[in-house]
Amino acid sequence: MTPLNSKSRSITQGDRRAPSRAMLRALGFTDEDFDKPIIGIANGQSEITPCNAGLGKLADIASAQIRKSGGMPQMFGTITVSDGISMGTEGMKCSLVSREVIADSIETVCRGASMDAVICIGGCDKNMPGAMIAMARLNIPGLFVYGGTIKPGHLDGSDLTVVSVFEAVGQFGAGTIDQNKLTDIEKNACPGFGSCGGMFTANTMSSAFEALGMSLPYSSTMANEDKDKEISTGQSAKALLNMIEKNILPREIMTREAFENAIAIVMAVGGSTNAVLHLLAIAHSAGVQLSIDDFEVIRKKVPVFCDMKPSGKYVAIDLHHAGGIPQVMKMMLNAGLLHGDCLTATGKTIAENLKDVPDQPRKDQDVILPLDRPKSTEGHLVILRGNLCQEGSVAKILGVKTQNFTGPARVFNSEEECLDAILDDSIQEGDIVVIRFEGPKGGPGMREMLAPTSAIVGKDLGDKVALITDGRFSGGTYGIVVGHIAPEAQLGGTLALIKDNDTIIIDIEHNQLNVKLSDEELEQRRKEFVAPEIKYQSGVLAKYAKLVGSASKGAVTD
Repeated sequence: MTPLNSKSRSITQGDRRAPSRAMLRALGFTDEDFDKPIIGIANGQSEITPCNAGLGKLADIASAQIRKSGGMPQMFGTITVSDGISMGTEGMKCSLVSREVIADSIETVCRGASMDAVICIGGCDKNMPGAMIAMARLNIPGLFVYGGTIKPGHLDGSDLTVVSVFEAVGQFGAGTIDQNKLTDIEKNACPGFGSCGGMFTANTMSSAFEALGMSLPYSSTMANEDKDKEISTGQSAKALLNMIEKNILPREIMTREAFENAIAIVMAVGGSTNAVLHLLAIAHSAGVQLSIDDFEVIRKKVPVFCDMKPSGKYVAIDLHHAGGIPQVMKMMLNAGLLHGDCLTATGKTIAENLKDVPDQPRKDQDVILPLDRPKSTEGHLVILRGNLCQEGSVAKILGVKTQNFTGPARVFNSEEECLDAILDDSIQEGDIVVIRFEGPKGGPGMREMLAPTSAIVGKDLGDKVALITDGRFSGGTYGIVVGHIAPEAQLGGTLALIKDNDTIIIDIEHNQLNVKLSDEELEQRRKEFVAPEIKYQSGVLAKYAKLVGSASKGAVTD
């Protein structure tokens, strides 16, 4: 096997690369090893979150298999920020920022060490898009290994996830459960290692990457603590060596059609709004033309036919046992909803990978529903426009009883202010909660609003109160919610001009989000608007605020 960068490392007496070879000899390289491909292992192992605490064993498996298959593994670490732990705090401002730090770190190491290929192993939400952005930039053979989902917690005969705890906080505030029940839910929600269990952002992105072709079939819904995840990791390392042999590059896999497949899967499984943000950013790095409006086009064609939390019954491991993403994809392929000729990390096309998958799922399960009896006949992530969001916004409508909501604005300039009001019973049925200055630049960092949305659901206001924001939502959010509003408030978007009791109109049916104000009134308010000073004047958040672009284009920094 010939490494891509073999000429720069070949053994030639007096070669200018002798110093670098000397350094590698200190790591155990022999003469023969310099003719092998050097493969980076971007290892997201950390004890910061259960999502990443089980990644080290997978990285070791990948390393051993790479060496056995004729490559030279070089492992390096990359970071994570736990969304679940930082949620509702100032620390959540660093979550989306970490996507860029992860991408930059992987790119930096692989370029700096002239890696021939890279295998990225991650768990928590931003590990995945961060790694994919890096691989798209580098365009050396690479694939992603998802660390695996967490198994569900159990209490009183019901499955629990971390979102159960956020909702329990709202239930406790509403007086529907007591402190003992809240504590029991907290103690039982997260039983071990793995990423948050529902079709939240981590499992949404792992599913999207399997559909994109950048992860192996079945790998996106396995549990971290199960043996099949270890086996799949070894298979992934073998697949990467095959990609090197055939010089299969990420940008050959990440085509426009492949992104359409990924979006279609996100719709089918009822995935997170964050998929819009991340897929736009990855496409940008891959040089693929993808816009926010493409999500709306695909949404109209693809039903939601997997009954997944947060609005449904099941978690990712249940989907895995029902046939996983390959079963979902086979049904969609047969229905003409996927591009079957897209190349994947296996070296085969989507259609070839799915050849032996049954046309229909087993009858003894109801996780994957028949295409003619879906949860929803259209996708659940709706792109809205209007005088509140000229560049667009994203609504998540799965499980929502109404597609139209009009009400008075209750305006808050931070997530914390809003959460206090909800817990103090200051939000009433019919209100439209506005959280602003939480966008990519204004936050900075575009925090997720899981704490207030869960508190609203916990107080039994999920179908009675709407929430709109220039921030993001967790994949665990459901209810009448609209996020990613652009232009954001910090840039003088209309969201910055709203006052309490202004009438806001959410019209899902016609893809509209408007405030009932005349153009003249809005113009007058715009003249009076003065953007607040960015809170951070140095460090990573200050740099991010200076560089980051609109959420409507993926909140990219390059």
